[in-house]
Amino acid sequence: MKQLLGVPAFARLWVAAFFGETAEWMLQVALPIYVFQRTGSAATTALSIVLGLLPAVLLSPVAGVVADRWNRRAVLFGVCLGLAVVALPLLAEPGVTVVYAVMAAQAALASVFEPARNALVPELVGVADVTAANGLMSVNGSVARLAGGWAGGALLGFGGLPDVMIGYLAVLAVAAALLAKPFRRVAAPAPAPVREPVVRAWLDGLRELTHNRRLRRTGLALVFTSLAQGMFLVLFVVYVLDVLGGSEADTGLLRGVQAIGGLAAGFALATVARRVAPAALLGWGALALGLLSAAIWNLSLVTTALGLYVGLFALAGAPGVVVGAGVLSEIQRAVAPQRAGRVLSTTFAAVATCTTAGALLAGALVATTGPAVLLNVQAAVYVLAGVLMLVPRRGCTRQLVWRYRAAPSVKS
Repeated sequence: MKQLLGVPAFARLWVAAFFGETAEWMLQVALPIYVFQRTGSAATTALSIVLGLLPAVLLSPVAGVVADRWNRRAVLFGVCLGLAVVALPLLAEPGVTVVYAVMAAQAALASVFEPARNALVPELVGVADVTAANGLMSVNGSVARLAGGWAGGALLGFGGLPDVMIGYLAVLAVAAALLAKPFRRVAAPAPAPVREPVVRAWLDGLRELTHNRRLRRTGLALVFTSLAQGMFLVLFVVYVLDVLGGSEADTGLLRGVQAIGGLAAGFALATVARRVAPAALLGWGALALGLLSAAIWNLSLVTTALGLYVGLFALAGAPGVVVGAGVLSEIQRAVAPQRAGRVLSTTFAAVATCTTAGALLAGALVATTGPAVLLNVQAAVYVLAGVLMLVPRRGCTRQLVWRYRAAPSVKS
């Protein structure tokens, strides 16, 4: 961990990621609550989430090619500036339609940001250290979730959406400042790809993702975890406000407190678990998340004491981080550097598609079935993803799931 943070370029990206994700979590928590308050409809809340995800699907071909062709640090800097500009209408406490438009624009920019950032990490630390680097990024993400989630909910409750936006813009400005200066790479940068048409370049990346035997099962598990996450995004707001009888600040607190478990998991990934196979991380993380989710959702039949849920949601943050690190590390190790951006963008598009499907499903059915049934379905889908990754592949022994296969280093 100290070795990675001793790499100046990675350390600066690490800090910039913290501020960028803090800003993102402020809006991720505040805007669905704002929509739910204005409309009182879970289905409308689900629509806002879908509009925040759909651009990632539609722009996947462009986003991946941009991340591969352009300077990735410059892309990240430009996206931060764009995020600030498109969010300005929210300063005036707009109607729901304007919120929808801003969420869609933000998602469009984020569809470029994520593949560029994750494709940049191996260039700054080397392929062999990507699991540890992803663990450190998860530490940032966990702290950002705690700070941004709580701030988004609290500022919305105390001062309304304009207060949320002032804080958001200030935090985002820090991230942009940290990304303004070029990075010094310790690994060889990806060779410049041939300037083939955008759609053809994206299809090449898609073929690599679907034809790579190592990634097929990972992709199927990712479909299940994304469906479950989409259901969660809608049901969580209903669960806290209606089932637990919580407030806006409580919603932000419970969403953000998962950072505590995420911190522990991130440090473990950066140290003692850095050599665990990514497939095993994904499998055990999804299984643990599903079982813990089932326990949380059914506990409301016994008690709605907020303090107990704070502890349980904090614990749930750990397997969530493990799942994310397992997916990223598997892709970063299996994909050629010059195609990393487009493969990652295709992956994020698949995640957005399945998350959208999960959100729409939850929004359409929650009024009929109630949240309890759907929350248990959501937990079961996570369990299914974990079992899928942990069952040995044909011709492999169980030990192969845990074996670490060192990737060739590209350090200069």
